[in-house]
Amino acid sequence: MKSARLLSLLLLLQTRTPTPVPAQTLATRLEVSVRTIYRDIEALSAAGVPVYTERGRHGGITLLPDYRTDVTGLTADESRALFILAAQGAHTALGLDAAIGSALRKVMAALPAPHRPAAELTSRRILVESSRWMGPPPREVDMSALQDAVFADRRLRIRYRHSGADAPRTYTVDPYGLVCKAGVWYLVADRRRVPRLFRADRMHAVTPTDAPVQRRDGVELADVWATLKQRVETRPGGVDVTARVRRTRFDLFLRLCGASLVEHPEDPEHPEHPEHPEGPEGPEGDGAGEWITVRLGYDALGAVRSLAPFADHVEVLEPPAAREELARCAAALTALYTEDGPPRP
Repeated sequence: MKSARLLSLLLLLQTRTPTPVPAQTLATRLEVSVRTIYRDIEALSAAGVPVYTERGRHGGITLLPDYRTDVTGLTADESRALFILAAQGAHTALGLDAAIGSALRKVMAALPAPHRPAAELTSRRILVESSRWMGPPPREVDMSALQDAVFADRRLRIRYRHSGADAPRTYTVDPYGLVCKAGVWYLVADRRRVPRLFRADRMHAVTPTDAPVQRRDGVELADVWATLKQRVETRPGGVDVTARVRRTRFDLFLRLCGASLVEHPEDPEHPEHPEHPEGPEGPEGDGAGEWITVRLGYDALGAVRSLAPFADHVEVLEPPAAREELARCAAALTALYTEDGPPRP
């Protein structure tokens, strides 16, 4: 444990040299006490590592500027983890496909010989695809321009079209960075010091201004993203819907509507689980086992119409307003496809 910590400490200092790093910062990163950090510094110095401390307000611990070590210190699991490309689409969008390939080849060359076969095998046996099934083709986005604009640490002027809007609007924002979620890129930024989320594929123009970015003190990209993510996932005014799904359509229902699920039976021992040993007729043989009860959450009542394609394989049980909304949907479809419906243009 101590040798691994000493190596981690050495690599942390190497990445920050020549800027001194406060002992408290190192203690927090390595999850030890400040006293332990100073003991580790003494151990590194005794081993011949040119490490020293600087006193004062801006002081800390640092290495001599020219000191470098080529030791990676990677364990077998760390080596394998590097070769699982968790977001290959992200590298493509940022124009980094060649760079990631080159970087991994260099890492492979630097790995301890016993770890190389496992790392190479991992890259051939594990593949992570970030896009969803049957998703629409994404709109082409010039991510390189957006990336350059974000790294310029300047305020951005963007032309952005909101969902359902006829024309884009212009905003001046202070960017924190870019986030890729489920294959979709987002710009995380403040607008008038209020955190906002902008989809990259809805941007019509991105222009850096001459004004420096004005981020809130002490706030990082991860902090703003966590706030925005919680806001999206817990929107007020939502609708909770209880429905039942035919067991024969449950797998398809999960694939298409799984994102809206709030609660559903997952335990195989649950009487309503699709793999329960008592079978589709249930313990009483009265047909009740044909259905699986689920709870769904929607941002608005009208979103319950997404259940309409399942026809009589999904029945909304409550609230009554959701049943009425689906009834109106069914009536509108009936009117549209019968001779008594409105004339077609």
